[in-house]
Amino acid sequence: MGLKAGLARFVYGSLLRALSPVYVLRLWWRGRVEPPYRHAIGERFGRYGSPSVPGAVWIHAVSLGETRAAQALVDALRAERPSLRLLLTHGTATGREAGAELMRAGDTQTWLPYDTPGATRRFFAHWQPAVGVLMETEVWPNLMRSAAAAGVPVLLANARLSEKSLRRGARLAVLLRPAFAALARVLAQTEADAARLRDAGAHRVDVMGNLKFDVNPDGALCVLGERWAQASGGRPLVLAASTREGEEAALLSAWQAQPGPRPRLLLVPRHPQRFDEVAALVERGGWLLSRRSAWLDARPGDAAQAADVWLGDSLREMPAYYTAARVALLGGSFEPLGGQNLIEAAACGCPVLMGPHTFNFADAAQRALAAGAAERVADIEAGAVRAIALTADEPLRSQRAEAALAFSAAHRGAARRMAAAIIALL
Repeated sequence: MGLKAGLARFVYGSLLRALSPVYVLRLWWRGRVEPPYRHAIGERFGRYGSPSVPGAVWIHAVSLGETRAAQALVDALRAERPSLRLLLTHGTATGREAGAELMRAGDTQTWLPYDTPGATRRFFAHWQPAVGVLMETEVWPNLMRSAAAAGVPVLLANARLSEKSLRRGARLAVLLRPAFAALARVLAQTEADAARLRDAGAHRVDVMGNLKFDVNPDGALCVLGERWAQASGGRPLVLAASTREGEEAALLSAWQAQPGPRPRLLLVPRHPQRFDEVAALVERGGWLLSRRSAWLDARPGDAAQAADVWLGDSLREMPAYYTAARVALLGGSFEPLGGQNLIEAAACGCPVLMGPHTFNFADAAQRALAAGAAERVADIEAGAVRAIALTADEPLRSQRAEAALAFSAAHRGAARRMAAAIIALL
C-alpha cells in the first residue's frame, strides 16, 4: 500500500496546490460578511510574520463548537501544568474569535494551513510544538505526514466518527487510513466512536467521554438570559437553536398553523452569514421581528415586546438563549444534517425537542432521551405542537429541566482524563 498511498498523496497534494487561488478568492468572498476571513491569509499557506518559541502544546479547534469543547481541555491542562504555553489553530472565523478568549501571555493563535505538503512542513518548522491535539474529527493526510517527519506526536481528542462519515471516508481509505494510523493516541467520546475509529485505521483508541459536558455555561450570560425571559412580559420563549437552511421556513409555517395565543419564537441560525437571510424570511411571512443586535443595553425594548419573533443574530450567546427559553427545538435535526450539540442546552437546564436526524451526536442524543432531558418528535410540525404543549405544562417542563441539569452533571470528567493523556506525551 506504500506506493499506492504515496501516489495518492502526490495527486491529492498537487490538486490542493492547484486550487490555492480558488481558496484565496473564497476567503476574500466570505470576508465580505465575516472580515476575519481576510485576516492573515498567508498563515493559511504556512507563512508567518511573527517569531515562535518551540515547545507549546498545539490544539487545533476548527470551528466554534470544537473551540468551546477545547476550553474545558485547556483549563484542565493548565490546572496540571500552570506554565503550559498554548498554540491554538482554527479554520473558521467564529472559531478564531472564540479562541481569542482562551489566550494568555505567551500563547499564540493562528490559522491552520491548508493541507498541502509545503504549507504543513512550514507550519511544523516554524512553530515546533511539543505535542499536537486535533479536536473531534480533524485528521488530514499531509498534516499527519509532516507531523511525523517533524517528530511531533499527535492525538485526536474528543474524537467522534459517525457511520456516515466512516462510509464516506472508506472511499478515500488510501489517503485516510495512513493518517489515522499515524495518530499517537485517539481519545474517543463513546465505545461506538472508538469502534468506528479503529475501522478507519486508528490503533491506540481509548474511550474517555465528551469534553462538552465539562464546559460550564458563562454565568453572566445565564443572568442575561434570565433578564430576556423577564423582558418577554410573561410570554414564554420557544428557542429554535442553531437552525439550518430550510428549517426556519418549515418552522414558521408550522407555527402559523397553531391556534393562538402562541409563545414567542426565538430563532438562532447556526451560521452568522444567514442572519439577514432569516430576518428577511420572517418579515416576508408577515411576522413582527425584533433582532438581538438592535437591543440597546442588551435588553429587549418596546419593539421587541410587540414582536412575534426574536432573531438571535449574535455570536457566543447561546447560554443566554438557552436560559431564556422554556424549551428548545434542536437545529439540524429536522433535516438530514445530523443535528447540533444538545449538551449545552442540558447544562443550562433547557429541555430539548429533537427531530429524527441526530447521527452527529447519536450517543449524547440517546443518553439525553433515556435521562428525560430530551424528547424526539417526528418532524418540525410535531415539534411545534409539542413545544407549545410543554410551555403550557409547567410541572412537566420543570421536571424535564431538572432532568437536563442532572444529565449534564452525570457525564463530567472527560477533560481531566484527556489532559492526563496529553501530559503523558510531553
